[in-house]
Amino acid sequence: MKDWKPTANIKTLRLRAELMAMIRQFFADRSVLEVETPILSQAGNTDANIESFQLQFNGHKSAGSGLRWLRTSPEFALKRMVAAGVGDCYELGRVFRNGESGKRHNPEFTMLEWYRVGWNHNQLMDETAELVRAAMHLAGKKATVRDISFRQLYQDKFGFDPLTVHESELRSPLAVFDIDPTGLTRDDWLDLLMTHLIQPSIPANRILMVYDYPATQCALAKLRPDDVAVAERFEVYVGPSEVANGYHELTDATEQRERFGKDLAKRQKRALIQAPVDERLLAALPKLPSCAGVALGVDRLLMAMLGSDRIQEVIAFPFDRA
Repeated sequence: MKDWKPTANIKTLRLRAELMAMIRQFFADRSVLEVETPILSQAGNTDANIESFQLQFNGHKSAGSGLRWLRTSPEFALKRMVAAGVGDCYELGRVFRNGESGKRHNPEFTMLEWYRVGWNHNQLMDETAELVRAAMHLAGKKATVRDISFRQLYQDKFGFDPLTVHESELRSPLAVFDIDPTGLTRDDWLDLLMTHLIQPSIPANRILMVYDYPATQCALAKLRPDDVAVAERFEVYVGPSEVANGYHELTDATEQRERFGKDLAKRQKRALIQAPVDERLLAALPKLPSCAGVALGVDRLLMAMLGSDRIQEVIAFPFDRA
């Protein structure tokens, strides 16, 4: 076989190692504890847009359910640790998402996730920007930071309020792409506006922090009642690439169960596998202190550092060479 070599060059692999060391030093300087959580779980991800890998454990039934799921994020286990009193903590490790393979995706990738007790999403945005700027500096690059609300971003770009405008107006700017509207929801059109028209226009040297998302895109974030309710969530873009997603974390177990139920209903409608809900997370949520958390794609960040649009250039062995 001729494809035994890494797809990333040696210089990039060294930069990757420097980035990992910098991340650990960044958190050591701030007294944020590094922890490890299970890669295999008895619960899966209920998100209708994420597919999990399944594995079968063949040991004794006393070990628990034989059906296990490769984690798509360490989020649930990290929240259980914060609820148990660990305090500020982070994990840097591998996560897995089934079906996500291509130019910018690999089914196995590296994620950094961390939690700050007593912080809201605005405070965590500032720290995330600081870490990303430090990473860009490693590659000899400078980047400016811009914070903007989701609402204002769309108003500036398209001239309408994304939280209240009729869905037909959301579709209008996308007419040039000839998108099949079958099955698409309002949130899908908002996402398409972001991926097709907003992200490509972000300068390569810009760190764009978008915050306060539509309430319908709350995931695991708290909702805040304004004139129109918003989710206390933020996303981070470096140039056109999305690198991080953070929340002022929801601590209401009843509401979280309802959200999981809505996720599973979407999955059923799309004929997707019904992943089991994480009951241990729900049991821990009443003990979870007010906190903010963020997940950052390390491979995506490295791509931004190098100005690359191919994930194969920043990892040693992509899925087809593993």
